[in-house]
Amino acid sequence: MNHPVMGRGAHDFSRNPMLVYWEMTQACGLACKHCRAEAMPKPHPLELNTEESKKFISQLVGFGDPLPHLILTGGDPLSRKDIYPLIDYANRLGLEVSITPSATSELTNDAITKLKERGIQSMGLSLDGSCAEKHDNIRAVPGTFERTMEAARHCGRLGLPIQVNTLVAEETADDLPAIYELLRTSFPVMRWSLFMLISVGRGKALNEVSPEEGEAIMKWVFDLSPHSPFAIKTTEAPSYRRIAIETMRASAMPTTEMKATSVYKGFQIRDGHGIVFVSNLGDIYPSGFLPLRCGNVRTGSLVDVYRNSETFRALHSPDQFHGKCGACEYSHICGGSRARAFAHTGDALGTDPFCNYEPYALATVTS
Repeated sequence: MNHPVMGRGAHDFSRNPMLVYWEMTQACGLACKHCRAEAMPKPHPLELNTEESKKFISQLVGFGDPLPHLILTGGDPLSRKDIYPLIDYANRLGLEVSITPSATSELTNDAITKLKERGIQSMGLSLDGSCAEKHDNIRAVPGTFERTMEAARHCGRLGLPIQVNTLVAEETADDLPAIYELLRTSFPVMRWSLFMLISVGRGKALNEVSPEEGEAIMKWVFDLSPHSPFAIKTTEAPSYRRIAIETMRASAMPTTEMKATSVYKGFQIRDGHGIVFVSNLGDIYPSGFLPLRCGNVRTGSLVDVYRNSETFRALHSPDQFHGKCGACEYSHICGGSRARAFAHTGDALGTDPFCNYEPYALATVTS
């Protein structure tokens, strides 16, 4: 099979993930309409305690070089009383740590300053609307827009890089240009990540954009990227990579220049390949949006599960994918959203219904 512009040979994602997401807790003061975690006001009584958390964090060192980047998420990680000692512990082990807090009363300027002082590499903030009315409607708690904006401004004052995460659903799609303008003119942004809704958790109450709408949005993103003051990426829409390659090829861009683009940095990464997720209970999943439990860090090794479990080994190998994704010439650099394939078909190795591309091999057979 032809794999166009294969890359990332220096990082073997079947051995070492780039990102480890740790859902520190399900506790959160918000009730967001698209919450994957279905967060609750109180922590689960069986969530990893401090010592169990340290044992889990120490497992990450077992991946060796290059070490993964640890991303603290939730729920609201700032609701954990041991958040700062755990960050210190991870740093002592040589791990880089980022955090995605919720815009609750815990997200104060003092807390952000303390996170910066403790060596947090970057912060993820969610912004799902260009104004308070639109954003707070998604977050279901008044005041979250202003709290998010102030957090972003304070990060800018401190020089703490931020990634802004924006939900893309039918309810938010028309507002994306206004959100971009808000980000462009309000505070420094390292990266804007557009998360294409997957109907899991409370997200089932919202509506995914159609494949045609998604294609149009991704083409808009690609056209916007060269002029944007920050990087733009998509989450759970790896077909953006195929759009980028097709567009760059059409413009006769040399391969060396393609490899210098920000989209190239994401080639091959997908649910379970370059990414792994650990729940507040220690359960190991390919991603937070792909609910296939493969083990638990309390009783097993995250390194072993990631490298050797049947589910992860299949996700590492696009040649095992079914349907259009299995036949696609872009399978190795894209691979489709495994989480969306599972949400729609019950088969994590099946076709990602968000992509309407017709693979060359199938088109040749049917023509």
